[in-house]
Amino acid sequence: MDPLIGLFVVGADDVEMPEVLPPELEEGNIEYKFKLINPTESRFEHLVTQMKWRLQEGDGEAIYEIGVEDNGLLTGLTSSELNGSLNTLTQMAERLGATTSVIRKKNIKEPYGVTRHVAEVLIRKVPDSQQFIDLRMAVLGNVDAGKSTLLGVLTHGEHDNGRGRARLNLFRHLHEIQSGRTSSISHEIIGFNSNGELINYSESRTAEEICQNSSKLITLIDLCGHQRYLKTTIFGLTGYSPDFAMLVISAKTGLVGTTKEHLGFALALQVPIVVTVSKTDTCSGSQVNAVISQVEKLLKSPGCKKVPFRIDTEDDAITAASHFHNESICPIFAVSSVTGQNLHLLLKFLNVLPPMHSTKEREKHIQQHAEHQIDEVYSIQGVGKVAGGTVLRGSIKEGDQLLLGPDGHGCFHPIKVLSLQRNRLPCRMATAGQTACISLGNLDLCPLRKGMVLLSPALQPSACYEFEADVYVLFHQSNTYICRGFQVVIHVANVRQTARIIKINKNGLRTNMRGVVRIRFNNRPEYLRVGSRLLFREGKTKGMGEITKVFPYYGDKDLPSR
Repeated sequence: MDPLIGLFVVGADDVEMPEVLPPELEEGNIEYKFKLINPTESRFEHLVTQMKWRLQEGDGEAIYEIGVEDNGLLTGLTSSELNGSLNTLTQMAERLGATTSVIRKKNIKEPYGVTRHVAEVLIRKVPDSQQFIDLRMAVLGNVDAGKSTLLGVLTHGEHDNGRGRARLNLFRHLHEIQSGRTSSISHEIIGFNSNGELINYSESRTAEEICQNSSKLITLIDLCGHQRYLKTTIFGLTGYSPDFAMLVISAKTGLVGTTKEHLGFALALQVPIVVTVSKTDTCSGSQVNAVISQVEKLLKSPGCKKVPFRIDTEDDAITAASHFHNESICPIFAVSSVTGQNLHLLLKFLNVLPPMHSTKEREKHIQQHAEHQIDEVYSIQGVGKVAGGTVLRGSIKEGDQLLLGPDGHGCFHPIKVLSLQRNRLPCRMATAGQTACISLGNLDLCPLRKGMVLLSPALQPSACYEFEADVYVLFHQSNTYICRGFQVVIHVANVRQTARIIKINKNGLRTNMRGVVRIRFNNRPEYLRVGSRLLFREGKTKGMGEITKVFPYYGDKDLPSR
């Protein structure tokens, strides 16, 4: 039986995308304008202020619909009126140091042969506090689905030869090259300039040149597909905090192996999903449609509650990107890494896709005390220890005094930030939502490891051996119960450790049951936050939950009995 079969049941009917735009909202980064021709000086200043607001709402990106009434009616403009409006829009953007690019046009035919036009324009301005707009995309899917090959094509701009040549650029170990299977987490980047043009490793560019020439950067996190490396995949989803995930499914095999598990974990962590059906060049059109129909049936089930949306045209890709984080839309692409079929649609989607978090939410996190979770640890000769990870809250800059921990005794040690890098480029400061590598120098008192955090001393942090969580069991063997003493592997953010249930509010838990449990780590105390999402697993047993209470650990006198 499939581990997540309880989540995936046949559900509702298809929901079609609306052809008429919804009424304009005061908040958000989308603005409707019917006509922008020769505005007065005061009107022009008002329009510039309005654009500045929309850019702030979109964290540096805004969408302008020209020829559209405030109620969403596509009225349209004549060719001369549209050109005049676009010229005014460009002047507004230049005043703010932003750029414009027309991403699509629509013709509206009226009686007597009159044709009017509607244009959708992307305005992009990198915020002053950032070098570029930054998004992180985790890539999931079963082994041999073509994940690494697809990323190799996107990052290097050359089609695959049908035997996996493109994926060699992403592999980190010899055994990965020999087997063709990813066993570790690898990172690559692609960027888009202000005109929406793809910036990747083609033309012998370096990673530094991609960052310097891009106004929008997408970090691609290639995760493992084999069941043997499931713990690594889960760590990639929890520890690297991706903004969204792309689930790759082979058109040859369909929904097999770990595909449903990966989808279930992404849903449990509330990570938005994009589905890409790969290897379409190896199958007939009817086979590809059959696999997409399977995917649509799965997405519409009560466990997913997604609206599948096939992407066949650039208009579809732009529409899906514009509504991706506002509704439960799940775009479905059918691509080939060998022929390049529909890869331009996937890139168009990534280019238009807005930041996943609102400016208000991001500013709220920036104003809090600093918190940086450590996902990777490096030791560099002449530099010392380097901690790589994501800044969850606050901001970190050179010279800051922070606390590093917890160590094996639950203690936090003062350290000084010597330097920072973002995407291999030096920077002065990293803020909430950004990934950064932080140089800490030589650490003698506190060994550095994954799962640690860097915190502001104002937080007065404490570690914990025990915590309480509201959990839901996704799957457990039908003839047994989860009860007191049951051991699991806990995944919370960048923390991964074995633990056991020491208290439960029921006699036992089975598949699709919810309960409140108290859990104790086996090896060492960890730093946890109330409200954090968690995953737990043991063999085929899998579940999810949320931390509701943390019990601080104050030293060896509170050391739990084994």
